[in-house]
Amino acid sequence: MDALGIIFSNIHDNNVPELTMNRTIGAIPFGGRYRLIDFALSSMVNSGISHVGCVTKRNYRSLIDHIGSGKDWDLARKNGGFVLLPPFGDKDSDILYSTRMEALKSILGFINRCTEEYVVMSDSNSVFNIDFNLMLKNHKDTGADVSLLYAKKDMKDISGTNNVIFTMEGEQIKKISVDPKISGEINIYANVCIIKKDLLVSLVADAIAHGRRHFIKDLIATNLNALKVVGYEHKGFFEEISSLKRFYDVSLMLLDSDVRKSLFSDAQVYTKIKDSAPTEYGANAVITNSLVSDGCQIEGEVHNSILARGVKVGRGAVVRNCVLMKNTIVGDNSSINAVITDKNVVIRDRLVLSGCSDLPFYIKKDVSI
Repeated sequence: MDALGIIFSNIHDNNVPELTMNRTIGAIPFGGRYRLIDFALSSMVNSGISHVGCVTKRNYRSLIDHIGSGKDWDLARKNGGFVLLPPFGDKDSDILYSTRMEALKSILGFINRCTEEYVVMSDSNSVFNIDFNLMLKNHKDTGADVSLLYAKKDMKDISGTNNVIFTMEGEQIKKISVDPKISGEINIYANVCIIKKDLLVSLVADAIAHGRRHFIKDLIATNLNALKVVGYEHKGFFEEISSLKRFYDVSLMLLDSDVRKSLFSDAQVYTKIKDSAPTEYGANAVITNSLVSDGCQIEGEVHNSILARGVKVGRGAVVRNCVLMKNTIVGDNSSINAVITDKNVVIRDRLVLSGCSDLPFYIKKDVSI
């Protein structure tokens, strides 16, 4: 595929401040063994994109540790491969970019040096798996200048802010709205775009010259009459992580076998390989409807939960409806329900902790209670 991949790793950090205090949103652990960036990055690699730039801003040490040279995605290459694009501000300002347009401005030099004809841009706050070859084919067949990926959702299922909604005639987008007061089924922008490289550079340069700061509102929406902007529907699994509760809800969706089939059956999702030991189950362990990663030690009960690598559940402990990240320890005879733990959390013996489905209880990284 003759396309350059661009992934924005920080754009939506403010949506989940609890989980992005020490990492970018792209580096948030998900599903026991993945990071959110794995889904956009794997979709690009599976589509034949072998040159991917990842735009960062701050707190990207965890992201670097996860992706490294890109070897696990077959992107450790002399030509192309994975390129980390650290923050770059104006020489007269210490302020880093705050919008997608400003981020694109900071990497125009990188984009200009690339030889690919098209650019595929994606955020890293969504869980999906797509073949970009099909989207690019539709882009060419329709004669589009810009193709924007969208998914059909019910407005009541949408959370967060700055949600971009399309009004369409056939495949062509006629109106773009941000957080409109409407109900029913909507076409929500999936923050994925295909555009020719030369057109992108020209549009960004023009926008900068006129002081425009927002990619969708100032660049795309204002050019709907001048450009042919086409929507491409993603009919598979697609969910955005727009809040801590949304992270919790989408994580537990993976317990549904139909969701896992939709997300993982068509193409593999790659991630960093840890080579941990197999999980050890005690004689009295009970596990129902849960995803358990390798390297765990379980002697108690685990129900309707997701356990990352290295989680330990003590004797007599009961874990229900929880998302436990790497190296969480649940002490003997403790009971936890609707709890999200970040990495390296210790819950001591004989404690009872409970959130609820509408307000899960979050314990931040490295905390012992």
